[in-house]
Amino acid sequence: MNAVDVVQRQLEAYNARDLERFVATYSDTVRVFRMPAPEPAIVGKAQLSEFYAKQRFNLPGLRAEIVNRIALGNKVIDHERVWRVHEHPFEAAAVYEVSAGVIQNVWFFSVD
Repeated sequence: MNAVDVVQRQLEAYNARDLERFVATYSDTVRVFRMPAPEPAIVGKAQLSEFYAKQRFNLPGLRAEIVNRIALGNKVIDHERVWRVHEHPFEAAAVYEVSAGVIQNVWFFSVD
C-alpha cells in the first residue's frame, strides 16, 4: 500500500469518527508535532487514541476536507479544512510520513 492510500484511509476513518480504524493507520511509536514546537505533542498509539477519543471524535459534525494534496515519496502533504473543532472551520497543513504501511510521524501547521 502506498503512502497516499494510507493517509486516505486515515482521513476516511477520521471523518467517520471510527477511532479503531483511525488509530490502525498509525505506528505504535507515532509522533505528532504541532509546529513550531520542537517536541511532539503526542507520542505513541495509546496517547493518540486517548487524544482523539476525548478531544475530537466526541465532537458532533467533526470532519476534514482535503483542499489540496501533494505526494512526495513516503510523504503526503494535505492542506485540510476542518469543521467543528472550533466555532468556525479552520485550515491546516499536515505532513504525514509513512513507512511500513503506517503513519510514523505527522507535522501539523495551522493558521492562528
